[in-house]
Amino acid sequence: MTAAPPSRGLVPVLLFVGTVVAVISSLGAPLIPSIAASTGAPLPDAQWALTVTLLVGAVATPVVGRLGDGPRRRGVVLAVLAVVTLGGVLAALPLGLGWLVAGRGLQGVGLGLTPLAIATAREALQGDRQRSTVAALSITVVAGLGLGYPLAGLVAELGGVHAAFWAGAAVSATALVAAALALPPSRVVSGRPLDAVGAVLLGAGLAGALLALDQGRAWGWTSPLTWGLAAGSVLVLACWGRWELRTPAPLVDLRLARGRVAATAHSAALLVGFSNYLLLVSVPVLVQAPRAGGPGLGGSVLVAGLALLPFSAASVLGGRLARVLADRAGRFVVLPVAALVQAGAFVLFGLLRAELWQVFLVMGVAGLGVGAAFAAFPALVLSTVPPSETGSATSLNQVLRYVGFAVGSAVAATVLAAATAGGATEPGSGGYVAIAVVGAAVCLVTAVVAWLLPVRSGGQVPVGR
Repeated sequence: MTAAPPSRGLVPVLLFVGTVVAVISSLGAPLIPSIAASTGAPLPDAQWALTVTLLVGAVATPVVGRLGDGPRRRGVVLAVLAVVTLGGVLAALPLGLGWLVAGRGLQGVGLGLTPLAIATAREALQGDRQRSTVAALSITVVAGLGLGYPLAGLVAELGGVHAAFWAGAAVSATALVAAALALPPSRVVSGRPLDAVGAVLLGAGLAGALLALDQGRAWGWTSPLTWGLAAGSVLVLACWGRWELRTPAPLVDLRLARGRVAATAHSAALLVGFSNYLLLVSVPVLVQAPRAGGPGLGGSVLVAGLALLPFSAASVLGGRLARVLADRAGRFVVLPVAALVQAGAFVLFGLLRAELWQVFLVMGVAGLGVGAAFAAFPALVLSTVPPSETGSATSLNQVLRYVGFAVGSAVAATVLAAATAGGATEPGSGGYVAIAVVGAAVCLVTAVVAWLLPVRSGGQVPVGR
């Protein structure tokens, strides 16, 4: 019996779901000062409105990917969208910081939807339509972040911080309805049980590591509590890795990550995610800092969000250019070139940031590099796994991106805090220079790893076509 062709609305709905998830995940970052003001909480406590989303997303992504690898994929997508909508409602209600953070945690579950959308596209579509959709889905996180900042800033300025979360809940509810109408049932007739032990170990390990990174500034980087929590997290993650390699039905089959091609994609995802968030955290701070007596540009939260629009637009263009480069020079050239472009953005950031147009230029160049890199990941990952493991393999790549996001965010905040003189409220120019140096160095390491690690043999796997 021949499978029914996919509906014409499937690709737009898949892209809408991916973009909505990315936009919702970015709501916390530009609103953190407003959250602190509206709830009366200290700024570090309000920062959890962003941290908890990344933390839950890193843990939920492989769980959601495994649950959706079988015949339950459509139901899992709808259930996760419902959870994201509920989280938006909780964050929007004026119930205090605790409920807002809880709502943001529920929204973080939605970060696991991108691998399922990719698996749906790979199964339901064919040829160039399949490859182009997969690449577009891979960069929705980047594009959505660029869109989420100005949208959140605009709505918050017009209606207050809770209005932004109400808007997010409405958008995710719309995505839920669209997905219910357009998503086809999975053709996979059997699934595997959820690896609950693996989920608990991964969750505990990542939670401890991210908590140590987040609280290290408050506890002190030499504190026994910080080092003890970090060491314990490493031990738990090592136990998780050993369990995943030994259990017959792992949460994430780490054996699928073996080989130089897969190692390139996964290590680059971690490094690109890290360097990406160095800019996404530091640029809004720079734009909103007052001009008097410092390097700030004196803009509003809306202006800070608009400064990231070039990043969003250029990331889409970067994904398209990645396909052209892969066709002409080979798939293994894309990641090194993308990393070098991103390094160029950090060089520009170190030299040019005194005017708003210069920040726009920096973010545009960064978007080109990040978009090209994110478009290249799916082709590298999917070339090494069977279709039945698409969700699991792409989930691992997504997890590493989110871990990179969280680490980059923590490092950026630490560097900028260290560059804030006693009695000052904003970081000095040296903090942004340090961000530029660290980011450029990480990008150069990424380029070297991506160039040297894979073996250039065998057939070509088209990037995002």
